[in-house]
Parts: sequence; structure tokens; C-alpha cells
Amino acid sequence: MAVTETGTTRADDGGMGYLQSVPRRVVTVYLPLLVFVFVLLFPFYWMTITAIKPNIEMTDYDRFNPLWVVHPTLDHIRYLLFETSYPGWLLNTVIISTAATVISLFASVFAAYAIERLRFSGSRQVGLAVFLAYLVPPSILFIPLSLMVFKLGLYDTPFALILTYPTFLVPFCTWLLMGYFRSIPFELEECALIDGASRWQILVKIVLPLSVPGLISAGIFAFTLSWNEFIYALTFIQSSENKTVPVGVLTELVRSDVYEWGSLMAGALIGSLPVVILYSFFVEHYVSSMTGAVKE
Repeated sequence: MAVTETGTTRADDGGMGYLQSVPRRVVTVYLPLLVFVFVLLFPFYWMTITAIKPNIEMTDYDRFNPLWVVHPTLDHIRYLLFETSYPGWLLNTVIISTAATVISLFASVFAAYAIERLRFSGSRQVGLAVFLAYLVPPSILFIPLSLMVFKLGLYDTPFALILTYPTFLVPFCTWLLMGYFRSIPFELEECALIDGASRWQILVKIVLPLSVPGLISAGIFAFTLSWNEFIYALTFIQSSENKTVPVGVLTELVRSDVYEWGSLMAGALIGSLPVVILYSFFVEHYVSSMTGAVKE
């Protein structure tokens, strides 16, 4: 028993035992965590107080603290929701992001499964090419894509974004799902093939159910990228009623050298809430997707 306790004590001292000291725990755990939380949450705090701060408090720092609100108001939020097209921009962003995410996941599932599980010659090179396609900057792609959008008559319509967003979503989702499919044991598919299952049945009844965390993770990333996309939305959409939140807030609430800071911050804050809610609902699946699928 003494040997066991001594061994345990030594293991603790060599592992996490150094955290038993309060000063060390403060320096190595609490202080870095506090800095991390501050860096992450301060932008949201700044957006919140600016959205409810009167204009006079934004400019008169001699009488008012810039980090606090003395006389909160909802005028900026009221102006944003009822005197601009922001609700329409929000609806457009939800529709476009959801449609682009669904299309991208549908295509990425087949591409990732074919590259990782069919074992054809050159599959690794194809997977590398898919990843390299994701690295191509959108600022280069939007020039040829704009020609196609104009020729197809899709300019200034939601379909211009729904059909162009997969150009950068499909490579990313495919690359992400390739890594997840790789963690699923081949023995499961081999047993299904011996039992007479087709490739389609294996994909639908075995691979996809096991890949739900990976699909959710890829879907969250794709939805977030679509939600925050700016270059394509600025290039392919002109009318105010068809704009998305990132473009509408910038182009409609900034007039020459006049910045509607309260409405700008309110629009940014409200626009970030759907993504935050999405992450909060699927955080467990997202974390599990980072640890792999089925352990062999």
C-alpha cells in the first residue's frame, strides 16, 4: 500500500501535481484563461454597448466613459429593424447560406466517399487537388464567375450566390469529410459487401449514420463561411432588397463620411446571433467530430 501511495504521489508530482500550488495555478491556468475569454468576448461587449449608446455618448468622451453606457437607448435597433431593409437582408442571408450549405454537403459527401473508400488509382492526387482548390483566393475566382453569372442571367438574384458559394465550400467540406471517412474502419464496409450490400446501401446505412458528427461539423463551417462571405455578395448583388447582412450593413448604413455606428454595431450583433445559436446547439457533435469517428 505504501509503495502504491508513493508511486501515485510521484505520478501526480510528475503530471498535474504542480497545479496544486495556488500561485502556479493562477499563473498557468486562470490568468491565460482570463486573457483568452477577454479577447473573445470584448468585441461582443463593445458591439452591445455601442448598439444601445446614444450618439452623444459616442463622441463626448470628456463627460462619458467609452466603456460604459449612462443613458441606454433602443433607437439604433429600432432604426435598423423598422427603417432599413435589415430584416430582408437577414432573411436573404439565412436562405442563401442554408441552400449553399445543403448543396455543398450533398456534393462533398459523394466526392469524399469516392476519394477515400473506392480506392481508385490517383485518389490521393485527387484529394490533394481538392485541397489546393480550396486555397485559391475568392478575389481571383470572382472574375471568371462573374462572366458566367451574367451569361446565365443570374445577376442580382439569390441564385447567383447559391450557385457560386459551393465553389469554395465543396473543396473545404470534401477535405474535412475525407479525414472523417478515413477514421471509419474498412472492416465495416467489407462485412456489408460480403452480406450483399451495394455501395449506395453502405453509404446511406453505414457510413452516413457514423459520420453525423463530421457532417454537422462540415455543415457548421460551410454555413459560417456562407454567412460571412462578402466579395461574391458585393459583386453579384446590386439591389438593396436582395443584399445579405455583411454587404447591406456596410453599403446601406455608411453614407459617404457618415457612419451610423449604433446601427452598424446593432446589425453586426444581431447578424452574429444565428451562428452563435447554431454552434451552441451542435457543440457536442462538433467536438466529437474533432476526435474521430469509430475507433478500431
